[in-house]
Amino acid sequence: MADVMSVMDAAKQIMRQSGNMHQWTDGYPSETVIAADMAKNGGFVVEDDGKVVGYFAYLPSPEPTYARIYDGKWLDDESPYHVVHRIASYPDAHGIFRSIMDYCLAHDPNIRIDTHRDNRIMQHNITKHGFSYCGIIYLASGDERLAYQRISCG
Repeated sequence: MADVMSVMDAAKQIMRQSGNMHQWTDGYPSETVIAADMAKNGGFVVEDDGKVVGYFAYLPSPEPTYARIYDGKWLDDESPYHVVHRIASYPDAHGIFRSIMDYCLAHDPNIRIDTHRDNRIMQHNITKHGFSYCGIIYLASGDERLAYQRISCG
């Protein structure tokens, strides 16, 4: 767990340095959140030479906060999907997002993801990897997130 939390701290630093001051605050994501991902068999680490360099959650639908979308619509609102949350890596680890997406899309062609409006790095990666912007969702806390979906053809 310490390796994962170290990656989370590094990701928070990257966010702050890029001007994203409001995402992942107040101790989020906590060890409890990561442990819950793992308890659902949905918490994954990315390793390079045996060293943890990244983390992500990959969880099956339904995602409660995706039940309502505003100022847009999902590409497909009928089929089951997986959601990717809590992507994090060290600043010197490259290709992490691509590795995560390769893994996720190999297991489900229908993926949803969201990010903070100020997280320009994540928005760039999301659109670069073929996701379509679908609209706005709200977290249980009421915080807004930009929502995306990608459906790959077999």
